[in-house]
Amino acid sequence: MERIIVVLDDAEFALKQILPLRLEMSATQWILVACPPRLTRHISRWVNHASREAWRTKWSQQLFDGVRPVLLKHGDQVVTCIANGPLAKQTQKLQADHGVARVLDARRPKLGTVLQPATPDQPVDSSPKWVIPGSAAAMGAILVLAAE
Repeated sequence: MERIIVVLDDAEFALKQILPLRLEMSATQWILVACPPRLTRHISRWVNHASREAWRTKWSQQLFDGVRPVLLKHGDQVVTCIANGPLAKQTQKLQADHGVARVLDARRPKLGTVLQPATPDQPVDSSPKWVIPGSAAAMGAILVLAAE
């Protein structure tokens, strides 16, 4: 039985990456790792730690409910967990617990943020996401000048 660790934060985006893999394989054990969005540091003024953890659990459960039925329909096994701490260390721990597994990073890319790597050897794209092509900047400048 093949094992695949899937790091995800959006069910719809993750399914677009999982389903092509699913068609190629026979029996598979899917280890789903939810990455809930971070709450701001100012939220601690209004919400205690237990409430934050309850929210993370509820959010992750909704995410798993969007992915799990599709995988179970094919007779695969699904194991779920929530990311806590550095993702690369959690992935290594899951590989130690469950044996050798491929890792699929199915998180939706976000504009303006750099996602932490899912494995220690995953390259990190540190280039800024706010780069505007020169032609788009020139076109914007021309439109501003034309409006005046």
